[in-house]
Formats: sequence, C-alpha cells, structure tokens
Amino acid sequence: MLDTTVTLGRSELRVTPICLGTMTFGEQVDEATSHRILDRALERGVNFIDTAEMYPVPPSAQRYGDTERILGSWFRKHPGVRQRVVLASKVAGPSRYDWIGGGVPDLRPERIVQACDDSLRRLGVECIDLYQIHWPARHVPAFGGVYFEPGKLQPVTGIEAQLQALDRLVRDGKVRAIGLSNETPWGVAEFVRIAEQAGLPRIATVQNPYCLVNRVVDNGLDEALHHAQVSLLAYSPLGFGLLTGKYDQRGLNDVDNPGRLAQFESMKQQRWGRIEALQAARHYNAFARANGLTPTRMALAWCYRNWRVASTIVGVTSVAQLDENLDAWGTELPPQLLRAIDDLRWTHRDPAQ
Repeated sequence: MLDTTVTLGRSELRVTPICLGTMTFGEQVDEATSHRILDRALERGVNFIDTAEMYPVPPSAQRYGDTERILGSWFRKHPGVRQRVVLASKVAGPSRYDWIGGGVPDLRPERIVQACDDSLRRLGVECIDLYQIHWPARHVPAFGGVYFEPGKLQPVTGIEAQLQALDRLVRDGKVRAIGLSNETPWGVAEFVRIAEQAGLPRIATVQNPYCLVNRVVDNGLDEALHHAQVSLLAYSPLGFGLLTGKYDQRGLNDVDNPGRLAQFESMKQQRWGRIEALQAARHYNAFARANGLTPTRMALAWCYRNWRVASTIVGVTSVAQLDENLDAWGTELPPQLLRAIDDLRWTHRDPAQ
C-alpha cells in the first residue's frame, strides 16, 4: 500500500507518487470494470486520479466526455470518496477535433471556463483540484512532432489571457491549482514569468510523456521544472504498452493482442507506433529479462524513482494490471543497471518523442 505523498509544485496539493490515469475508461474498459479499478486503487492507497474532457482515447464524438461521466457515477456510488482523492482534469487545447470546442484552432478564455464547467457537471463535483491545459494553444512540437517550425505559428490567445481565465476559475472556487501538459521548457518559463509578473495563479505541474523510449524531458525541460519549482507528472511510463513486452514477438499487427497499439489503427500512426520505438523497446525489454526483472517492473521502477518525477500516471485495463503496476513501486534499480539503461538510450535515443 502506498503510504507516502509529495507536494505538487508550490501548491497545497499532496498526492501519491503513483496516479491512476483514466483514458481507457469508456473505450477499452466498461463502466463496471472502471469502478472496480478505481475501488482497488483507493484500497491500495492511491489518492490521485487524472482525467480529461477529451477522454476516452482514441477520442471520438460518440464517446467524448464518457470518462468523466464514469468517474462521476463512481463518486455518486461512493459518497465521501471525493474528499479522499486529488482529482485532476484537462481542457483540450486548440481543437484537433470538430466535436471539441467547435473545432476552433485557439484556446480562448471563455472556452477554458466553459470546458471546466462542463467537466464539473460530468464529474458531478463542485471543484477540480488540478486543472490543466491539455496541449498548448501555440504551435509546439508535440504528439510526435520533432521540430519547432516558426512558419506554423498563428495568432492565438496569449498566455496571460489563458492565465486570467484560470484565475477566474480559482477565484470562483471551481479549481484549486493549475497545470500544463505536453509543454516545452520555453512554455514553462513563460507561464511562470507572466504569472509572477501579473499576480496570476502559478502552474504547479507539467504532465508530459516520460519513459525509456521517450526521455525528451531530460533534454532541458527537467532543468526548467527544477528551477521553476514545478512538478513533473509523467505519463505513458510504459510507452503505450511497448515496454511491457506484449508486442515483442508478434509486433503491432497481432489482432489477438488486446493492447491499444494492436486494436486501434489510429494509435499505430502515432509516435508509439513507430518501428524504431518498437525496436528500441525490444532492447530494453530483453535487458530487463536478462537482469531478472519483467519489462514492466523495470520500466516503471526507472520512472518511479527518477528524481525528475513527482507522480507517475499509470493507465490500465484491469485490476490485475493495476496491481502489477503498483507492485513495482518497491523496486529499486542498482546504479550499474541505471548506467546500462543510459547506455541503451545513447544508442537508441528517443524514438517515441
């Protein structure tokens, strides 16, 4: 059972170092199973739950918001549970989908406020503890993008206006703390600078991918977070399943594999579906086995004990998967093994960035 907590940034939020991610709820996981996973997480000491208006993933107009609705039904089923958990959600950035925010390629203040109100309604709660911008309004190399391209910059709502909208939510008691996701070092520095300069809420967290096949955080974002006193929430610590070994033998096209990369064609087209990411994962997984560890345990232990990470977000499709992920918490990797992992990174770099 988890018996330790960490403080997120300079906020008052104290969370367990493992967070339950819910992006599978409503697509791969039905409501009853979702409730069982939530019950088990609480039973084992997890007090941190992360969701988003866009979930479940893969996103669709038909299921938009279903994950928050499932969480809302769980809260209604267990009166009093809401006070025991730190609840995080997100407003989608400039819409990549017509059914979110009308498909507007911007993140306007009124959109932030409305999205929060809609999430509160679906969740059936009065306040969201940590409210995050899911991806930046401006052009950034995210979701598999590798390069920043000035030519792709378009006029969008500025950071100060976004912070003013978040400030309104905080002052209205709808949000306790704010954060970002899929953010860059420059973005972190600007959000902190402008907040301090204008007397607006300071970001507490940044939620970015961080795993053995995507360590872009180590390329400068870690420095920005450290000096700004902003906490990292690491998502996809198992690389969308690549680092569990489930794709080692038959690749990503095994129709009998229940994993997302095998079941959803759209997932194969993303960074996690790159052949280079699968090849690198196979090397890490073989290294884990050669050292008496399961691939899952080594990948999670590496993330759990990393000084850069405040809390690691784990997404699961069953209670058994949740238990496996939580059981890895007590694993400490010896220095020589960590050095060998760094050597593997030197060879394979970050194929899933």
